[in-house]
Amino acid sequence: MKFAILAAGNIANSMAEAVSGIDAVEKYSVACREIERAKKFADKWDFEKAYGSYEEMLEDPEVELVYVASPHSHHYQHTKMCLEHGKHVLVEKAFTVNAKQAEELIRMAKDKGLLLAEAIWTRYMPSRKMIDEIVDSGVIGKVTSLTANLGYVLPHVERMQKPELAGGALLDLGVYPINFALMAFHEDVQNITSTAVLSPAGIDWMNSITLTFADGKMAVLHSDMLAQTDRQGVINGDKGYIEVQNINNCEEIRVFDLARKMIARYERPQQINGYEYEVISCMKAIEEGKTECPEMPHSETLRVMKMMDSIREQWGMTYPCE
Repeated sequence: MKFAILAAGNIANSMAEAVSGIDAVEKYSVACREIERAKKFADKWDFEKAYGSYEEMLEDPEVELVYVASPHSHHYQHTKMCLEHGKHVLVEKAFTVNAKQAEELIRMAKDKGLLLAEAIWTRYMPSRKMIDEIVDSGVIGKVTSLTANLGYVLPHVERMQKPELAGGALLDLGVYPINFALMAFHEDVQNITSTAVLSPAGIDWMNSITLTFADGKMAVLHSDMLAQTDRQGVINGDKGYIEVQNINNCEEIRVFDLARKMIARYERPQQINGYEYEVISCMKAIEEGKTECPEMPHSETLRVMKMMDSIREQWGMTYPCE
C-alpha cells in the first residue's frame, strides 16, 4: 500500500520508523509546507516523493493511505482535505479539537466509503488484549476502580503552550489515561468531575479527572505537561491488582495479590516501536472495505471527544480554532 505522511514533525519520524519495518507498506510520499524539509525527511526515511504542498501531494493519484501528523488544531482541516481527495486517512490523536469536527469527518468518510481511523496507538497494541485477558481471568477478582497518569516535562514544546494550536495537557496527554479507562471499563460514564491548572495563555498545564461509570466503577486520572510522572495504570480488584508499566506504550504488566505480593508478570511482545499496529489495522480494514478500525471504532473516537469537550467546558477552556 502506498503510504503518505502529511506534516513531518517529530511524531512523523516515529511513524516513518514503524512503516520502514512493514513489508506491505510502500513509503511513497511526504508533504511539508517547505519543500526542503520534505526532501530532507524523504531522504532520511527513503520515501519516494517529497512535496512542498499538502494539496499537491493529495492530488497524486498514487497516494492511498495518508497519515495526518499536523498539530491538533489542524487535524480537521487536513483530514477533510484528504477525504475530499479520496484518500484513506489515519489521523494522529487527539482526533480533532472537538466532537462537532469529529462528527463531520466521520460522516464524510462514511459517505465516501473511505477509511478514517484515529492513531491512538494504545488501542491497537497486543498489550491491550493481554490486559483484558488478565482481568477476565478473575485473578484480581471483582474490579472496582483504576488509576492512570501520564506526565512529561514539556514546557519547551511550543505547540503545547499555544491555544491557537490546541495546546495543553488534555488533548496531547490526557487522552491516554481517558482511553486507558474506557478500554478497561465498558459501561457508560455516568459522571465526570475534573479540575485543571491553567497557564497564563489559558491552556491546561495539568489536570485531574474522575470518571464514575454506570455500574459503580470509578477511574481517577491525571495528566501533566510540567512534570515527569510514573505513567502507571493500576486496575484494582477485591483479590488483588494489576500494574501496567507505562500506559503510553506498555512495557510490562504485573499482577499482585491481597498481600501485595507479585504473583505474575508479563512482558509486551517485541515491536518496531508500537506505531506499526495501527497501520497494519488500517490496511486490513481497507482491504475489507471498512470505513473504521475495530480497535478504535468511530463510536469510541466520538465518545472520547465528547468527554473532552465536557471536561474543557468545566474549566471554561476553549481554543481559537473552534
